[in-house]
Amino acid sequence: MAEFVREVMTPGAVAVRPDASLVEAAQLMRAQDIGDVLVSTDEQVIGVLTDRDITLRAVAEGADPLTVSAQAVCTPNPVVIGPDDAVSTAVALMRDHAIRRLPVVKDGEPVGMVSLGDLAVSQDPGSALAHISRAEPDT
Repeated sequence: MAEFVREVMTPGAVAVRPDASLVEAAQLMRAQDIGDVLVSTDEQVIGVLTDRDITLRAVAEGADPLTVSAQAVCTPNPVVIGPDDAVSTAVALMRDHAIRRLPVVKDGEPVGMVSLGDLAVSQDPGSALAHISRAEPDT
């Protein structure tokens, strides 16, 4: 069983600028086959933007995804964790804040993402969530 976040995280977090359009963010998600991106400046992570955020906070409200920025729709001030933090800390943060993803940040820079699925694969490899998380996505 993994002890540190760096052992379970998906390395290489994908990020967009705060002023990136939702179309730009969605195209990046599609190209990377991911459901979320970090919204960050050169100095810090300022938000997490998910495909669900785009759908519910913009498209469902009739907003133009070409003109609405990632910063306007993202979840601001995300809870983050460090790569050298304990996996148990990640579990506690996700439970306490009812979140499914944690950006992994080192010295202010995003270095990865840890998801509920990552933790399931690591902590309970026989679980249904672990099997789903390991499966190839439908295309």
